Amino acid sequence: MEPRFNLLDSPTAAKVAKRFYHSSSALEESTLPKALRELVGVRVGQLNACGLCIDIHTKEAALAGETTRRLNLVAGWRHSTVFTEAERAALALTEEGTELGRHGVSDETWAAVRKHFDDDQVGALVCLIALINASTRMNVIVHNPGGSYEPGMFAALD
Repeated sequence: MEPRFNLLDSPTAAKVAKRFYHSSSALEESTLPKALRELVGVRVGQLNACGLCIDIHTKEAALAGETTRRLNLVAGWRHSTVFTEAERAALALTEEGTELGRHGVSDETWAAVRKHFDDDQVGALVCLIALINASTRMNVIVHNPGGSYEPGMFAALD
């Protein structure tokens, strides 16, 4: 698959991409674990069928210490035993926050998230889910394919 359009060739989209990158870098300063942030990214990518996002977040997750076993089970997290209660709460919020048109975020999911994460982590998780959803939509619209991501390659946006 060839990309339809290079967003970085558009002066406006390039500015947005740079700001987007910088806003997401603030999440690196949060206490929300890097591996969990990447699992959330993988799940959003799966739900939105974004090959590039799946490529990015699986590679970054592996660098953060995630195992192949756990990465292979993200899509079926509800039917696996390898995720903690906190991770399961975050993945449920990820799904419900990504598929808002179905039912929104349930009170049960919200309560589970609040049980496992402090205020700053909840804020980071909500922002992370929103940012990755926006990224997946941009990539899917322009057909950015997965498979060629190398960790650190977006540092040029700095």
